Amino acid sequence: CKLWLSPLIFVLFLTLLLLFLALFPGAFDCCMKISDEIPKGILRRVERFEIQKADGLCHLEAVILHTKGKKFCVNLWNRKVKKMMKIMKHKIHRSKSHVRKQRRTRIIKQKEQKQ
Repeated sequence: CKLWLSPLIFVLFLTLLLLFLALFPGAFDCCMKISDEIPKGILRRVERFEIQKADGLCHLEAVILHTKGKKFCVNLWNRKVKKMMKIMKHKIHRSKSHVRKQRRTRIIKQKEQKQ
């Protein structure tokens, strides 16, 4: 009787674990430790960043810097990181408005050609 109970408990545990991972995919993707300093070389290679809030499953407020194949957790109040985030947001905003302007110009030119 005890012999078949052990595999059953293991299967039940595994099923619950997989269900948890499916419902909360970011549960194990939190920064557990943050760095106060970050080398300039890493800041230059940052492709994107995201802000981790100290609510829900993650208990630390941090900036997650994504470089090619790596991620770094940094203090949200680091001056260098704040400056880098501001520059990246400005670049993204400028590139989006530039694309929009190009599209608008192309549509106007197409209308002029039809007339």
